[in-house]
Amino acid sequence: MSEKYREKLKHCGDSMYKAASSECVYLTAARGGHSGYAKAIAHYLGDEITKYFIIARGDQWTANKIKDYGNIIDMQMPRKLNEPLLFTLHRWPLAFIESLYKIKRRCRVLISCGSNLSIAPAITAWLKRLKIVNVESIVRLSSPGKTPSILRPISDVTLVHWEEQAKLLPGAVVVGPIYEPPRYKTSDEGYILVTTGTHGHRELFDLLTEIGPSNIVLQTGEIDPKPYREKRPEWQVIDFTPDLDRLIAKASIVITHFPGMTSATAALAYRKPVVMVAAPHLKLSASIEDGELYAKKIGAVFIKQLSKRNLREAIERASSLEPRRYENGAKKAAEIIKELIKTSR
Repeated sequence: MSEKYREKLKHCGDSMYKAASSECVYLTAARGGHSGYAKAIAHYLGDEITKYFIIARGDQWTANKIKDYGNIIDMQMPRKLNEPLLFTLHRWPLAFIESLYKIKRRCRVLISCGSNLSIAPAITAWLKRLKIVNVESIVRLSSPGKTPSILRPISDVTLVHWEEQAKLLPGAVVVGPIYEPPRYKTSDEGYILVTTGTHGHRELFDLLTEIGPSNIVLQTGEIDPKPYREKRPEWQVIDFTPDLDRLIAKASIVITHFPGMTSATAALAYRKPVVMVAAPHLKLSASIEDGELYAKKIGAVFIKQLSKRNLREAIERASSLEPRRYENGAKKAAEIIKELIKTSR
């Protein structure tokens, strides 16, 4: 590594720390549901603790989502979606080098919210004797996630959402489902919200274009919204929105992808009927079996095989379902983290 690059990294690491409060924590916040756990926990940690969110470099969507909750540190994302592990080998050393410069001992705890983005910062934090909090994914019910499994041996505590997950990760603490708290009052403006994350779900969008009702608000993500605007001009079609919560709060039904965090936000925070559609393009995430079990947990309808008939029936079923009620597990998670901070003094 050149001296110039080493100095640049050191400057970046040091400049991240403004005049912080007496206590601070790191939270890894990879794109999607992982950033949702980080945001929810940060909310319950309160203003007395300074938060540093670790995000993937270039992930502006997550940066916009969490910028009001704390400071942002961007780092190398070692492995991208569906990328073969062999193609990522050159990025892992860079991720560890960055972590060595940017993870400081002045913070007492690092909260890993999943994704391979968490691995280098968590191991670095452990080497620097920070406390490690390891958070499992809310949708993993038949097998544990890879990152929580890797980090469990070095973690001071592993947090899970459901009792079933404690059997998959022995010694884990069940805190209840962690989800983002509601930001708006719930109402019903009569539209169906279709939102399937950053990568979108082209097969679902195409089917809805053929059979969908006129009252649809469609968020396409990285998929070009123009063809859907042209085919269904009566729809409201957008690619991204910085305020998805507002659309969820006013929807009649939310159709989203599995796996993903939007289902928990819609069902548990806003009490909306939810239809989850399996997303085959998310190959490295939760299984179809997980989808079926998770749908029962939150009171949603799950479509494992997408077809016109299945989609129509799911929308009809969802309209009569009432989501389950749970206290937000992020509150208990925050209490555990605060106790870890006290014991690390």
